Amino acid sequence: MSTLVQSVHYPTGDGTPVAETFAHVYAILVILEVLRQYLAGKQAMVLANQFFFYEERKPRKRVAPDVMVIFGVAPGGRDSYKLWEEGQVPSVVFEVTSRKTQEEDKTEKKDLYERLGIEEYWLFDPKGEWVAGQLLGCRLSVGLVEGRRCYEPITDGRVVPLGLRIRVEGQLPAFYREDTGEKLLIPEELALELRRTSELLEQERQRAERAEQLAEQADQRAEQEREAKEQERRRAEVLAERLRQLGIDPEQV
Repeated sequence: MSTLVQSVHYPTGDGTPVAETFAHVYAILVILEVLRQYLAGKQAMVLANQFFFYEERKPRKRVAPDVMVIFGVAPGGRDSYKLWEEGQVPSVVFEVTSRKTQEEDKTEKKDLYERLGIEEYWLFDPKGEWVAGQLLGCRLSVGLVEGRRCYEPITDGRVVPLGLRIRVEGQLPAFYREDTGEKLLIPEELALELRRTSELLEQERQRAERAEQLAEQADQRAEQEREAKEQERRRAEVLAERLRQLGIDPEQV
């Protein structure tokens, strides 16, 4: 006798706010967009505040990281992330934490992410409510502790799976490439950079246009000078011919 497999509903939301304050929401959005731009074109995706289901047919076995980065999967968005379908555990998780969420962030979520094998787990506290220095990271140990890898504090500021370094700038995390030291610009900085570049290009265009105008004016002056010399030469020839007609040698004048 066959058994009918009951379908399982995996929700995409629970009606709770994304974050407590604007500072928290903005930090999440900045991390999402900066990393999304950085990983564009790679076999990876970045999701923010979306359900991560880690056990099949158990929709309550879920967590909603503020930002998570997954490698080895098709890029693009997802309404939710199901581990058994995608086959890849996130490499890095960022939680934008606060005094209200600290207990869950530093115990339940940390234990879960460690157990799932998420390589790095970062806590960013935009208001500095409980994290000293606003930033706290941990990385899975190289060796095994009691048969499994455990989280150890990150002291070098490196986000190893991403090839980046992270540091605090005001109420936002800032990311820098390890290979070039270049900062990954946040949307406002990118817009400012684009505006500056546009202004520089316009200034360069105006300089080129002015240089072209000056070159044209120089060509015109040179042409006028050639014409003037040619007219003078013709006048001299006419005068010399008249002198010869009068029997006067122009060379003796």
